[in-house]
Amino acid sequence: MKYIVVFLICISPFFVAAQKDVLRKEHFEHYVNEFNRNDRELYQQKYPNSEAWAFMEANIPFFECPDKQLEKTYYFRWWTYRKHIRETPEGYVITEFLPNVPWAGKHNTISCPAGHHFYEGRWLHNPVYLADYARFWFKKGGNPRSYSFWAADAITGFCEVQGDYAVGLELLPDLIQNYTAWEKEHLDSTGLYWQKDDRDGMEVSVSGAMSKDGLGYRATINSYQYGDAKAISYLAKLNGDKEVKEVFARKAADIKANVFAQLWDEEAAFFKVIPCGHAHLTKSDARELHGFTPWYFNMPGEKHAVAWQQIRDTSGFAAPFGLTSVERRHPGFRISYEGHECQWNGPSWPFATSVTLTAMANLLNNYQQKYVTQEDYLEALRTYSRAQQSKSADSTMVPWIDENLNPFTGDWISRTRLKSWDSGSWSAGKGGEERGKDYNHSTFCDLVISGLIGIRPQPGNILIVNPLVPENEWDYFCLDRVKYHGKMITVIYDKSGNRYRRGKGFRVLVNGVEKFAADNIQKAEIPL
Repeated sequence: MKYIVVFLICISPFFVAAQKDVLRKEHFEHYVNEFNRNDRELYQQKYPNSEAWAFMEANIPFFECPDKQLEKTYYFRWWTYRKHIRETPEGYVITEFLPNVPWAGKHNTISCPAGHHFYEGRWLHNPVYLADYARFWFKKGGNPRSYSFWAADAITGFCEVQGDYAVGLELLPDLIQNYTAWEKEHLDSTGLYWQKDDRDGMEVSVSGAMSKDGLGYRATINSYQYGDAKAISYLAKLNGDKEVKEVFARKAADIKANVFAQLWDEEAAFFKVIPCGHAHLTKSDARELHGFTPWYFNMPGEKHAVAWQQIRDTSGFAAPFGLTSVERRHPGFRISYEGHECQWNGPSWPFATSVTLTAMANLLNNYQQKYVTQEDYLEALRTYSRAQQSKSADSTMVPWIDENLNPFTGDWISRTRLKSWDSGSWSAGKGGEERGKDYNHSTFCDLVISGLIGIRPQPGNILIVNPLVPENEWDYFCLDRVKYHGKMITVIYDKSGNRYRRGKGFRVLVNGVEKFAADNIQKAEIPL
């Protein structure tokens, strides 16, 4: 009997898929060894560094490309995400900071980056982490409205990758209740939602300084509510509730109309903030990076794409180490090492970069426009990757992710300031030693998987792969072991056919079986 059991395990579908992996996982273990070797492990949660490789080997899609800096950052960001998985009596949660910080909620959770946690973590093979995390926010003591949070959209995005909407449907009444509370607390007679800049996680912003207490009608919160309304409408459709589906579809349509009518500045060709308290709903005179947020949810029309000309403009948002949080031409733009350690009036922020690059991928996939190209996406992703470094004590550059970045020098501003904040050392009131180290406030792996390599999560039983890798940019790339709808997906480009021995050109495999092949990189649509 014992030998029969072993035989049955060996022929299981999962084992067959694993046997047909294109990339050898052990070829990438050296990254984890390097990260562990260079790390000063101050804080441990569920998976310490000693278990990092085992966790990643079991859970992540593997990625290879000729740009080794980009490839290294991909593994680094999975290595850091793993650090933030915390096991609690209420199940798993994902943290933003590794040390406990005074402004966090239960189990050191903060809702501000939670949307990013879902978009990034949805590609982990074990869905329990995010299923628990979703329930935590609404049933186990979470505070989903302490900061802006696109909860329904993010949870639905997780369900799309799984091909299983059970968690979204289970939480549908809670998501509706949460949405209604946002309406009651933040929607007024203008038809727009307002928010304080620091409750968007964007304190000391240029537009926030134009009104009392930083309040404004912002593209952020209005876009989040639009995305959540669309998600709730879709979940209601799956649930067979036609009335709720139509109610939330109308809510989404109303938000879109109001954002177009009131937050779009025709002359500046940009979505802007209306600071609260100004007569006649006067718009801010600043373009801020969060004005690209509507594309994160595919809200804008074709005419609005002109805003994207600012992304490459050095008077706009372009800078050597990343996208600036406000246009560089604005008189309020500054890079300051005084006052609050976290300012959104110039520094580059991974949070906003993640939103913007997700929005850019949507633009390139879903719109006809002439303002940005695949080359622009790849270059922005490369810049973001190069920025995620810091100089160690022996002056070598090591992978690093922290809070706000000097876009001209690459210095992590808040870290530089906080390490000598209190009598030349770290302040407990500010979160303690190395508060921002391995900061989990952004995405990167999702930008590679759903953006660059182009696995586009969809409702329905279909796989769409539309890479944004420019033709002739790379001779090869492979994204392997992507768990999508319960199947293992592999995306390959091999110009010569000699690297992966699967033939020349572009291929998509499902459970190791070739389902699409072409000479050149192109969009593939595959029924599952």
